[in-house]
Amino acid sequence: MARLPALLASISLLTLAACVSHEVDYQGEGEGFVGEGAPVTAVLETPSVGTAGEDAADDPAVWVSASPVSVKGRTVNGFVAGTDKKAGLYLYDFDGQILQFMPEGLLNNVDVVEGLSVNGRPQILFGASDRTPGKTGVSLYVFDPAATDIENGLKPWGAIATDVVEPYGFCFARVGNDTHAILVGHEGELRQFIVTVGADGQPQSREVRRAEIGSISEGCAADPETDALYIAEENVGVWRYGLNPASGAGRTLIQPIAPGVLVADAEGLTILKDRDARYLIGSSQGDSTFPVWRIDGAAPEYKGRFVVRDGDGVDGITGTDGLDAQGGFVSERFPEGVVVIQDDVNDVGTQNFKYVDWRTIRSALGL
Repeated sequence: MARLPALLASISLLTLAACVSHEVDYQGEGEGFVGEGAPVTAVLETPSVGTAGEDAADDPAVWVSASPVSVKGRTVNGFVAGTDKKAGLYLYDFDGQILQFMPEGLLNNVDVVEGLSVNGRPQILFGASDRTPGKTGVSLYVFDPAATDIENGLKPWGAIATDVVEPYGFCFARVGNDTHAILVGHEGELRQFIVTVGADGQPQSREVRRAEIGSISEGCAADPETDALYIAEENVGVWRYGLNPASGAGRTLIQPIAPGVLVADAEGLTILKDRDARYLIGSSQGDSTFPVWRIDGAAPEYKGRFVVRDGDGVDGITGTDGLDAQGGFVSERFPEGVVVIQDDVNDVGTQNFKYVDWRTIRSALGL
């Protein structure tokens, strides 16, 4: 008889899930629980984000330059953008130090893409889903890699307007000469846009697809090489859509929520290219693990998952909202790639981002 309340609670939860399409909180075995996976450690971490005592750090985006660039008077080979979803956007170098902070409001997910020129100058384009009242949509920012003045850095560059009430997930894709921006709403709205530059040098956007994912969704990663768009529906699993907007709402569930693989909430997604292989990395927030799939074959192939344990001076990672990855040479410290991951519970201070050497993940999973 002692088990009856738990049984009734389970039945109620299943009934609720069948009737509504809103968020159902599920944290595996409890906050801070870490499931089984190949153990790795982080090499370094950023300072805590400025918002104290709250769920604040959310999502990073990694950009690597082919040649040194100037950011606020410092010469770097690229940087990491990271959101404080209560306050704005940070830029960090590949040692985890702050290069720039922009107090831009309630930014959630951030991504980066190359290929656009503004007023005849090639720009690096960043976009972030923006939940700031009166600004909801996608806020856009540009970085001029050729500029050398001491004030050079990320600059606001307009926005993409949308009907999505609470913008949540976001990712870019460069397809041929087109820059695609994909927005995922909190309630499962999917909106895809093509971004261009107007005659006045300001952004223009054209919606090319809208669909409904079904329930709360966030993680978004596009892979133009395989015409794939991956979206994490938090309490359902990871979907593969066609990146071509003509594919509409057609999709395949490549990984359902399943104990030992992907535990709700399914959160961030990122793609890493490692020589001839391409990998999709996800965040299994419910048990603080990171599943990995190889995606350059006929169908995604699950390769296992890793966990980030306490290391030498850098604590482990739990409850990750967002992550991003870059394969190939990033810096002397990351000669073959890096995975940057948001940490929900930092050992000192507030939430932050941690950098994991891709070589340790590849070795731990036998890739």
